[in-house]
Amino acid sequence: MNQNPGIIGTKVGYTQIFDERGEVLRCTVVQAGCVVIGKRTVEKDGYSALILGLGERKEKHTSKPLAGAYKKSGQTPKRIVRELRASVEHVAKFEVGQKLAVDEIFEVGQFVDAQGVSRGRGFTGVMRRWSFAGAVSSHGTHEYFRHGGSIGTNMTPGRTLPNVKMPGHYGDETTSTLNLKIAKLIPEDDLVLILGAVPGSRDGVVTIRGAVKKKNGGKKKA
Repeated sequence: MNQNPGIIGTKVGYTQIFDERGEVLRCTVVQAGCVVIGKRTVEKDGYSALILGLGERKEKHTSKPLAGAYKKSGQTPKRIVRELRASVEHVAKFEVGQKLAVDEIFEVGQFVDAQGVSRGRGFTGVMRRWSFAGAVSSHGTHEYFRHGGSIGTNMTPGRTLPNVKMPGHYGDETTSTLNLKIAKLIPEDDLVLILGAVPGSRDGVVTIRGAVKKKNGGKKKA
């Protein structure tokens, strides 16, 4: 489980910037600005985590139990709530109501993991869903160009084999992209520019955390 420091935000879109050598860097822009609305502690909950909220929710759209919990913590209802596990030391740095500044969590050049819900593509065939090559278009093939091929045997066992890749619903699932690099931070606007593509559609919710498979992903350099 990734317990490196991170944030939640919304995917604004794509842009490009220039580095000091004049080379173009193609980036995904993530709008941060999440607020700590609660904490989990080892003494009370058995683990440590930060409960982060993003965006404002109308009170009339908030259930009474949830509204009571926000009122008890002194926070306004949030549209998006996520719980990010973290070390005891990291959780102790923040208080309820404090906003997570992007330059306190990340640094330029740091590797991060991005998680979001991929764009839904509806019901698709095997060529798009599983990158099948398709059948041959010669030797008498007739109306079978984009089919998936055999899905079982005739005599034994005489049934469709399990786990065969078939047409079906494609996309709209939680996806993670690992080892992306922070290209630029704009703390005054709570923006994070990440090299490459981040999963999800525009205005989708994404979680950005320090990379688990890179040495400098867990924390900022001293």
